Amino acid sequence: MKTEVLKSIKEAENEYKAAIAAAEEDKKRSISDAIQEAENQILKAQKDAEEYKSKRIADARRDAAVKFEEILNEGKKRADDIIKSATSNQDKAVESLVSQFKVKLDV
Repeated sequence: MKTEVLKSIKEAENEYKAAIAAAEEDKKRSISDAIQEAENQILKAQKDAEEYKSKRIADARRDAAVKFEEILNEGKKRADDIIKSATSNQDKAVESLVSQFKVKLDV
């Protein structure tokens, strides 16, 4: 009877050790899976951030190009207005110079 009890204790001890070893393996596997999942999420977040950054840069470049065209067109319009104004004043300036020259010649 004593040997049966010892044998039963030994078997229980072996089962306990096997259960602990299985639990340790399961723990290691769970940690490894969690680490892998975290790394995958980090990679996905980095990819998403890079795509967002690229999109924002493209949007900013497009907005800058539109603004550049607006400024350029406004500058061309102002230059045309100045040229028109100068052209209309040119005749008056020539007449004024000619009349001043005539006055000096008559002096």
